[in-house]
Amino acid sequence: MPANEAGNVRSHENREAKTLKGKIRAVRGVQDVLPPQTDVWQRVEAVARNAFRRYGFGEIKIPVFEQTRLFARGIGESTDIVHKEMYTFEDRGGDSITLRPEATASIVRAYLEHHLDRTGDVTKLYCIGPMFRYERPQAGRLRQFHQINCEIFGAFRPAVDAEVIALAWEILSELGLQGLTVNINTLGDAADRPGYLEALRAYFVGRLGGLCEDCNRRFRENPLRILDCRNSSCQKAIAGAPAYSDHVSEKSKRNFEEVQRLLKEEEIPHQVNPRLVRGLDYYTHTAFEITAEGLGAKNAVAGGGRYDGLVETLGGPPTPATGFAIGVERLVSLVPKGQDERDPAKVFLVALGERAASNAFGWAQKWRKAGLTVVWDYEGRSLKAQMKKADRSGAAFAVLIGD
Repeated sequence: MPANEAGNVRSHENREAKTLKGKIRAVRGVQDVLPPQTDVWQRVEAVARNAFRRYGFGEIKIPVFEQTRLFARGIGESTDIVHKEMYTFEDRGGDSITLRPEATASIVRAYLEHHLDRTGDVTKLYCIGPMFRYERPQAGRLRQFHQINCEIFGAFRPAVDAEVIALAWEILSELGLQGLTVNINTLGDAADRPGYLEALRAYFVGRLGGLCEDCNRRFRENPLRILDCRNSSCQKAIAGAPAYSDHVSEKSKRNFEEVQRLLKEEEIPHQVNPRLVRGLDYYTHTAFEITAEGLGAKNAVAGGGRYDGLVETLGGPPTPATGFAIGVERLVSLVPKGQDERDPAKVFLVALGERAASNAFGWAQKWRKAGLTVVWDYEGRSLKAQMKKADRSGAAFAVLIGD
């Protein structure tokens, strides 16, 4: 074996051995959430669950993975999510499986599979859990991320759209987020879309040279997706594109005006954004995003809208539907400091001497059963050391027991 080749082999073996001996770290794009940050997560989830309860929603728990064709059909083949962001693999049975990149398609699948569409009543569901997308990790955006989702099936009235927006607004407001604004747009109904797509094609056909490679593909597959692009050169072309609201029916316009009237009545600040189309193909009529201060250019913390065609696309009857998703990581990063404080009734039990230490466990159990949060030192350290630990723990009270 040539000397340089032998050296390369040894170098590779050394690197491999070093890797095997080294620390195993989390995969890029995922993160651990540790105390006290988990306290903030728990508060976020508690606020959301209480709000859903007040609005009459029930919780649904859906699988982390589904058949790939569910997302290909539900989200849309032309979307970036399906085109290049999904975690898809073949299982041992030869089936194509995908880790869920979003929750709505899975909830619709469950809605149909368990015949909730046959109840003859409005169905209101929410879920909280992880989603998975292969994209560039950045602040507030990970490859495993978490969402709070809500969906309403079986109700079309504009008041339902306004209620969903008000629900998301209430959750974010209760958590103390600052500078909240609702951006809304109308995407009309299924009959309005072909005319708008034709207008977009006519506009962009002479501007393809200024669009990125992805947007040239989007032009062929679905020009609506070009409006989602954040590339600076594409943004210049997008600025003059025709507005969706100019290509919708009078009925769609009236529905949109009613949504705005109801938001105004509730004093929820909002503005019409004619470029807002959302990133998924299934949206119709009202689309919205809620932005907040503190996230920079990509400042959306919640988004959603109406998707009346999705249930039918996935094999069900024509069913009006609307909902939203809130990104938990982004939301947690915006919760004001001080809202993650521990239980004010937390007690640190200081045991002085062996006899007291032997009784500490029994005392702690009694107080815990009475509803208090109790921690104590298991090591029998000195009074000074235990008091320092009590101070670091954030307990409201220290209780000393001893001879």
